[in-house]
Amino acid sequence: MSDYTLMAEQVKALAEEDRQFIPVLSNASALIYETIEDLNWAGFYLVRDDKLVLGPFQGKVACIHIASGKGVCGTAWEQDKTQLVKNVHEFAGHIACDGASNSEIVVPLHDPKSGKVVGVLDIDSPTIGRFDEADREGFEILAKALEECIDWE
Repeated sequence: MSDYTLMAEQVKALAEEDRQFIPVLSNASALIYETIEDLNWAGFYLVRDDKLVLGPFQGKVACIHIASGKGVCGTAWEQDKTQLVKNVHEFAGHIACDGASNSEIVVPLHDPKSGKVVGVLDIDSPTIGRFDEADREGFEILAKALEECIDWE
């Protein structure tokens, strides 16, 4: 069983006690940060009033608001597509919340009832090229588990 599959099972188990998004995403960000090596930020941005707003996370202080289409997170939200960025310094419009971040992966999260993007899972690493297709698949598995086990309303 991969780390990602195990984390997906763990977040489902954690959500059995309380399905509200704040406690589940708080535990999920801690689980990711402690399980996956070579990260400097793991957390969530949530859609509110036509922008992404900082949600539960582990790491250094972060940007609070991100507009649609801005940076890696805003692009993932706008395109409704996972963004795997091997070198953030080559990503047009990258928002440098933490200057130590060199690679990033962002996965959209959906409310299964409406199908709308309700937030993004954002993972940063200080290492260029840290994330690959296996990480993309793994974080998408984790995102799917979160979508299914959270009450988004």
